[in-house]
Amino acid sequence: MDTAFMLWLFAVSVAASAFGGMLGMASGIFIVPILTMFGRVDIHTAIGASLISVIACSCGGASPFLRNGLTNVRLAIVLETATTIGALTGVMLLGIVPGRYLYFLFTAILFLSARQMLARRRDLVLASVPAATEDWTAALQLDSSYPDRELGRDVSYRVHRVPLGMMLMYGAGLISALLGIGSGVLKIPAMDTAMRLPIKVSSATSNFMIGVTAAASAGAYFMHGYIITEIAGPVAFGSVVGAIVGARMLLIVSNERLRLLFVIILVALGIQMLLIVFGVHAGTGPL
Repeated sequence: MDTAFMLWLFAVSVAASAFGGMLGMASGIFIVPILTMFGRVDIHTAIGASLISVIACSCGGASPFLRNGLTNVRLAIVLETATTIGALTGVMLLGIVPGRYLYFLFTAILFLSARQMLARRRDLVLASVPAATEDWTAALQLDSSYPDRELGRDVSYRVHRVPLGMMLMYGAGLISALLGIGSGVLKIPAMDTAMRLPIKVSSATSNFMIGVTAAASAGAYFMHGYIITEIAGPVAFGSVVGAIVGARMLLIVSNERLRLLFVIILVALGIQMLLIVFGVHAGTGPL
């Protein structure tokens, strides 16, 4: 493999991971189509490299998010349990439900999520947080706060409807396993609209979670020989750099601009899924 191609892989990974890391999604939504369409890489090899990118992106972005108090670690552990169970269920259901119906369902969910996120133009900001009224939130001590540079102060928030959030996370894991994609693009709308988390907290917490989910899938791809070192290496290195850049971008961008950007990604991905329903494939991978 020539040096120019490895440098190209590195540059693509930096850009994709910076954008994906800022949104709290895995960079596979960008990397897999680029590698398959422009890099002439086999789809399985591209997904394998993307999974490594997801892990690298999660690790690279986790430190700045944790250091700046954006990640709700307690909530991430609770929700990741439901996502993992959903993913295991999806694996057992593979081949039972026709793929076209699944993609159509996924498209409907994406458009609905975009509508809900666009409708919620303002984050719930609490000057002070009284005792939680929900048993789950109080028992698990999920309420927290994060520093908002735009406002110049700490913003306290309450985690709402934890059982509903876990059900949605289970569904995200189920759909992601059935479609062979990551669940980051579904986790953030669920945390933003159902659990009423600030968008920055949703993105940071999602970034913390996606690496755990990708690690299990990466092991399976490695066993099948789909993770090629010459491709996954530059992608992983670029993803770490990009994730750090994306984390810094998240700290300075406003909540409303971040939400609008995520809505655009949801709509674009929904259109891509519709094309797949009608037989036009552009390459998809872990998100």
